[in-house]
Amino acid sequence: MEKRSEVKKQPVGHSKQMDFIRYMEEKAEALGSKASKEGFTKDKTLDSVLNVEMVKEKTPEEIKQIWKQYFSARDTVYAVIPAETFDLMWKRAQTCPSFLCALPRKEGYEFFVGQWSGSELHFTALINIQTRGEAASSQLILYHYPELQEEKGIVLMTAEMNSNFLSVPEAQCLANQAQLFYATDRPETYRLVETFNHRPNEFKYMAVITELEQSGLGRELRPKWDSDKA
Repeated sequence: MEKRSEVKKQPVGHSKQMDFIRYMEEKAEALGSKASKEGFTKDKTLDSVLNVEMVKEKTPEEIKQIWKQYFSARDTVYAVIPAETFDLMWKRAQTCPSFLCALPRKEGYEFFVGQWSGSELHFTALINIQTRGEAASSQLILYHYPELQEEKGIVLMTAEMNSNFLSVPEAQCLANQAQLFYATDRPETYRLVETFNHRPNEFKYMAVITELEQSGLGRELRPKWDSDKA
């Protein structure tokens, strides 16, 4: 337990590149079709969230407003993604189903592995994979609903998360990184995803932190560490 605590608190600068690569090669695949949904809703369909037949008569903008109004009062992550953006993300996920993102912590960063399983995107802390292997549970699942993509030009997204492990702003930061890496038009950004999946021995995890810092996605998290939880 002491060793596990040390690893979890360890700033990224103290991590060992080869150990990291080994863990990725050995464990990342376990989060694919075997991604654990322990404690999460099984088969969470769009019909279970929204009256699909009713909204088919609505315009895309009206559906967007309904989606936002419904989830704005709930402690969760949600989005309305343009069809072309999701199409790009989806195509890339077929050849690069996993990637790495970083969440700012008080000391350094904590790494999370994102793994696509169908239209679900599971996030699991790297420390969880290191300690539990294939039994590692997801801390966050993003549910993407493409049912309205062709007709309305939008893809609806919502999420479930382990609130004992992540706050809503932290979950939002991870969700934003999914679009940062998979929907980017910057070849050098998406190249990190390709390298992670196909050439792990060449992968530089510090490059993920560089992309995150340049994007500004993690900045809003830092001032909240010593204040009330969001």
